[in-house]
Amino acid sequence: MKETCTLVDPERVREIVAKSRYKQGVLVHVLQDIQQEFGYLPEDALRIAAEEIGLSLAQVYGVASFYSQFYFTPRGENVVRVCVGTACHIRGALAVLERFEKELGLKDGETTPDLKFTLETVSCVGCCSLAPVVVTNEKVVKKKDHQKILDRLRSSRKE
Repeated sequence: MKETCTLVDPERVREIVAKSRYKQGVLVHVLQDIQQEFGYLPEDALRIAAEEIGLSLAQVYGVASFYSQFYFTPRGENVVRVCVGTACHIRGALAVLERFEKELGLKDGETTPDLKFTLETVSCVGCCSLAPVVVTNEKVVKKKDHQKILDRLRSSRKE
């Protein structure tokens, strides 16, 4: 099979696959390691991994697309998630989302061109008593601290 790798080092992907070759559930481990290495799952890396493991590219995509932890496009260094679950929705999540969209210049699911920020919505983060909730880089932020986060993001954008 002809290699068409443009974004990734094929040998690095082979090393990642080799490291996990004998683990149970090898594909998930390989996908996690590829994403750790590149920040997302580049198609070229998935093609090489599929070939090395002996699976079709469709099988690899089937597993990768099943899990919400995997991403097929580059993500920002700062990920802002706005919870839009029932409790958060009732307590103003859409207004919160609009504030973050305006501040970051993004819509849900988008990443800034400089890869500093990704904005996304999530169905529930399990902190309903703090609603509406925003999660920035895995840290839960309750409503009273949203402005602090917006200020920090604003100053970070100027750097």
